[in-house]
Amino acid sequence: MELIYPNKKSENDILGFLPSSQFSIPLSDNSSLINGNNLEVLLILLHEYNMAGKVDLIYIDPPFATNGTFTIGKERTSTISGSVQDDIAYTDTLVGEEFIEFLRERLILARELLSEKGSIYLHIDYKIGHYVKVIMDEVFGSKNFRNDITRIKCNPNNFSRKAYGNIKDLILFYSKSENPIWNEPFIPYSEEDIAKLYKKIDKNGRFYTTVPLHAPGETKDGVTGGEFKGIKPPKGRHWRTSPAELEKLDEQGLIEWSANGVPRRKIFAEEQKGKRVQDIWDFKDYQYPAYPTEKNLDLLKHIIKTSSNEDSLVMDFFCGSGTTLCAAQELGRKWIGIDQSEQAIKVAINRLSKIQDTLFENNKFDFIELESNLPKEKNAM
Repeated sequence: MELIYPNKKSENDILGFLPSSQFSIPLSDNSSLINGNNLEVLLILLHEYNMAGKVDLIYIDPPFATNGTFTIGKERTSTISGSVQDDIAYTDTLVGEEFIEFLRERLILARELLSEKGSIYLHIDYKIGHYVKVIMDEVFGSKNFRNDITRIKCNPNNFSRKAYGNIKDLILFYSKSENPIWNEPFIPYSEEDIAKLYKKIDKNGRFYTTVPLHAPGETKDGVTGGEFKGIKPPKGRHWRTSPAELEKLDEQGLIEWSANGVPRRKIFAEEQKGKRVQDIWDFKDYQYPAYPTEKNLDLLKHIIKTSSNEDSLVMDFFCGSGTTLCAAQELGRKWIGIDQSEQAIKVAINRLSKIQDTLFENNKFDFIELESNLPKEKNAM
């Protein structure tokens, strides 16, 4: 399926455009913060720096088609007027199909930059997210859709409108292929989890539960179909490991025998990584952010740890105040951040300069300005 709307460009037109703009300094091996129109910058990275397939992770928090203006220290939802004294961070005045095409062009370029093991996380809200989901299915393929993640963004509030309160937004998670980087995330068990899942206690006070020693499927000639303590696995099943290994586990006290002589393996709570992370995340926004729409640093660290490795290149081409860049820097990844807003760049540089990074030796980054004669776009996030 695809969205059909006026003035929708072909992929060939988008990918084939060759910008005449250039960087103020050449892109180096350092991480890079780039001030400029992200469409132009992405095209330059593809055509002039041959970066197709070089990025392992992209996170973006683009405009949400709110038809508003955002300022440092304050959020405005009306158009810019001459009486506004605050510094304007960015404007978000593209709506409807104009906004969708603005985003689609950049997503097509992002797909080309992603490596075959790469992933993209796109942060959006409930008002426009369903249209963006269709566009991402079109660009990345519905088979590469991984998750629609609900992010709890704030505590409940009393809204005057006749609708349920809104405390969440969403993150659309896609991969470039069927085998992306995936470092399985776990969260520690709570006391309540342990009491529910590990109800037994051994003589040393350790909480545990037991699981069967056998698994579905018969083995006709394999050792896992043999006898253990004179017992064969039930019909249609086989031992999970060889009888010799089961003997060792029994000697170590890791097998529990029921009253009627059925063996089960002991699993201790303290030896487990925790429970798997599900698709509802509680990473609330900061109450007093340095920059409008600034995201939770722990949210970005979670994404970067899960979907990149230490040798990965991470990109955010709506980088705003630089939360993605700070998270990547602290985790020892190389990064590229792009934003057109001069206010965003100032905040990002200030935040990055405060990071005392001891995780890797080369923590330098280059600041690059795009030298362009094109007018700045309205969506300058």
